[in-house]
Amino acid sequence: MDIKLLLEEAWHNHRGKLVGTILGIIIGISILLFGFFKTLFIMICGLIGLFVGKRVDEKDDLMDIVEKIIPPGFRR
Repeated sequence: MDIKLLLEEAWHNHRGKLVGTILGIIIGISILLFGFFKTLFIMICGLIGLFVGKRVDEKDDLMDIVEKIIPPGFRR
């Protein structure tokens, strides 16, 4: 069987398992290399980036997002 067909079939039938396994391996290696808290910080930054990117994709104004996140006392 062709390897490309095998990979396409695995992706089609077991996408969640493959993504979960790959993420688990990446997180495990990150914890071993950087430590738990540095890995956690990287994951939080990634989630913030995902949130902002999703809002930008939905054509939300970036300043509206910033105004919702940053309290009024911090702005000049």
